[in-house]
Amino acid sequence: MTHTEAVAALRSTVAGLHRELTRYELVIWTAGNVSARVPGADLMVIKPSGVSYDELSPETMVVTDLHGELVEGDFAPSSDTAAHAHVYRNMPEVGGVVHTHSPYATAWAARGEPIPCVLTMIADEFGGDIPVGPFAMIGDDSIGRGIVETLRGSRSPAVLMRGHGPFTVGRDARAAVKAAVMLEDVARTVHFARQLGTPDPIEASAVDRLYARYQNVYGQ
Repeated sequence: MTHTEAVAALRSTVAGLHRELTRYELVIWTAGNVSARVPGADLMVIKPSGVSYDELSPETMVVTDLHGELVEGDFAPSSDTAAHAHVYRNMPEVGGVVHTHSPYATAWAARGEPIPCVLTMIADEFGGDIPVGPFAMIGDDSIGRGIVETLRGSRSPAVLMRGHGPFTVGRDARAAVKAAVMLEDVARTVHFARQLGTPDPIEASAVDRLYARYQNVYGQ
């Protein structure tokens, strides 16, 4: 596949994945974004800023370098582009980044409290407690620095940025969207559990076994 074909394919993939954010009610209006690293190039494809979800298409996606500078596209990149770019520059294993304001996960971010590993689904996907990152201002790479600093010490593909909301990462953009969907689901369930009492954390050795099975054995 040529570079041009790869970018075109990612434009289509990223545009389609934004529909998953609305389908699972993880975003409202124009908030939130999905990006994908372009393989073999210091580039990424990301949602444009301030364009409504029903107007997104492969053609409206934009391409930037890994410092957030526009390379291809007719629109300004997302306001979170600098954060995504910082993640790609510093976490070479990451191929996709997602940001949402999904309500239950964002409520945990507002509290500045990690989501405890009290469910097998949390152990499976996140490998332990879902961590909280520092408060950071929007517009430069401050958020990206907080994401990287937090996730480097965790198996979790998700971070709850304090006072802001969740970011998720993955080996590709689809994996990052999956993590965002699962994050909101467990954030909601643990919130409900907290209304009934204090749920017990899963033992660390069991978390390790569950995580290894899910990451290496589960599925096709």
